[in-house]
Amino acid sequence: MGSLTFDIFENLNSTINSNKKNLNNNQIHMKKLVPLKKLVPFTLVVLFALTGAFAQKGIIHDAEYYILEAQNGDKWNEQDKEIKKRLAELKKEHGTPPNIVYILWDDQQFGSVGFPHIQKALGYETPNINQMADEGINFTRMYSEPACTPTRAAFLTGRHPVRNGMGVVGMPHEFSGIAAEEVTIAEVLSEAGYATAHFGKGHLGDIEESYLHNQGFDEALFTPMNQITSLYNPQGNAANAVLGFEPGQSPKDPYQLDDPGLLPKGWVQILDAKKGQLAEEWCGTSNECYEKMEAESENRTIDFIKRNAQAKKPFFVEYWPNFMNFLLPEPVKATLNGGKVPNAYARLDAFVGRVRETLHEEGIAENTVFLIMADNGPMVHNPPPGWGMTEILFTGGKGDFTEGGIRVPAIAYWPGTIEGGQLVGDIVHVTDLFTTFAGIAGAKENIPTDRIIDGIDQTSVLMNGDTFGRRDYVYVYQGHELAAIVKGRYKRHLISDDPGAATGIGASFYDLYQDPKEHNPHLVPLIHTQGQFARMQIRHELMKQEYPDSPNGKGIPLTGISNARPETKAIKEMVENQMKLMPIDVEKYIQFDGSKMKVDGDWGH
Repeated sequence: MGSLTFDIFENLNSTINSNKKNLNNNQIHMKKLVPLKKLVPFTLVVLFALTGAFAQKGIIHDAEYYILEAQNGDKWNEQDKEIKKRLAELKKEHGTPPNIVYILWDDQQFGSVGFPHIQKALGYETPNINQMADEGINFTRMYSEPACTPTRAAFLTGRHPVRNGMGVVGMPHEFSGIAAEEVTIAEVLSEAGYATAHFGKGHLGDIEESYLHNQGFDEALFTPMNQITSLYNPQGNAANAVLGFEPGQSPKDPYQLDDPGLLPKGWVQILDAKKGQLAEEWCGTSNECYEKMEAESENRTIDFIKRNAQAKKPFFVEYWPNFMNFLLPEPVKATLNGGKVPNAYARLDAFVGRVRETLHEEGIAENTVFLIMADNGPMVHNPPPGWGMTEILFTGGKGDFTEGGIRVPAIAYWPGTIEGGQLVGDIVHVTDLFTTFAGIAGAKENIPTDRIIDGIDQTSVLMNGDTFGRRDYVYVYQGHELAAIVKGRYKRHLISDDPGAATGIGASFYDLYQDPKEHNPHLVPLIHTQGQFARMQIRHELMKQEYPDSPNGKGIPLTGISNARPETKAIKEMVENQMKLMPIDVEKYIQFDGSKMKVDGDWGH
């Protein structure tokens, strides 16, 4: 190795050590820290890029970002100077940094909102959301994770869920959830003086450390795990959407030896809590409570906006509706389509209009970033009865690594800053919102620097529009398995149903412009990309070696509840009794990392 390479290492080591010192002074890291390690060289280009990147900022990104930064850094620095100036002007004008409102809903394909011509053909409409798109940015390449829990964890932490054990859909009584060691956007913004709130679906764990008021939110009304009432109560079972767990649904099985066996006798649907306090069970587990929660979440969201607007305090609020898919059929069909989901769109659309109206009434619309999106594609494989939707442009849906599973509708509205009527084709990933929101809030110094942050600050897209993105790649995981890589217009399937893929001749390459449904692998046109995709994967894996994936949080479910019902207490007692009966170390039993087990990572392919 030449002297130049040694110099690069010396500079890199110096900047890493500097980051370590800065980390010690960062008050947000009261949580456990993952030790920093020295980076392994993988190419000279990356070394040059890494050296410059670490010297300029403390956030550690995946390798691919540094390659882009090495080529575009000077241009980005000039853009950032202008962005910083404009944000300072906004703060001076309004007295606070920008507020942030974020709505995330379930299972919707790209093209289903924001495009009235498509809606007309499918028999429904969302006039408020479409108007929001007309007056803001409609993203055409917003990427999510393939399923709900992973996307929600990705947004909150700015990290691919494989990095923190949150890569599969969470169900009750799994002894797990998002770990206390993870730093969420709520914590980052709280450190910067923001009021923070979450209302609606959580789905991030039913252990105490994963409760959202323990993850940085000042106040939260949330469902800790999967929210579908049809799994657990008679009213839901009556819809015949799911074979549920409710005792008495079926005759007693004379051959069942284990009580309750696979069918839990208790669960918690809704928790209500404030930071620093114990949670409380809210309402109950009936369908009536499920529906009541939606009205309550909507009203609390509006109230939170008004309270903080009048107090002139910057705020971040997220509303994640529960109702999109699994409510009982409405007695009156709200749309010509008549399906469950289009009927839910009508309700969501009305609330989006209500939020926009509130922002304008309170005089804060021009100082508020309002972004809405879906968490993954539609449930095309196992939809509930009366679903009412189908694939539109892309193949697949929930659980798939194809574009139909991970390319979702997303719209941003920020009057006075975002120029209306934009269609933005830049690649944006849900993790980018973590870093972008932190940047807009002037809180990037609160982002941890001891781990990889996949999210890239895309404020330049919001403020400057199309072609100002800072990402041209996406790593697509199904559970813990790397399933595909997107680079610009091209995509390589690493998991493939294509018979040619097994031959080793690189059949599973796709041009997303020419073949958006990923039906026809481009062997001859794209075989030359095989090596470059391979190097991307190698760089990604080497970074994972230096900053290893962490497990999710572990614990006994449903502790930390001040008004726990007898059914809830019984869950804890059942777990404790099971542990006493087994010749297994109790701590190992609770803390076992099952994130790499080949389970539950695949709803689709």
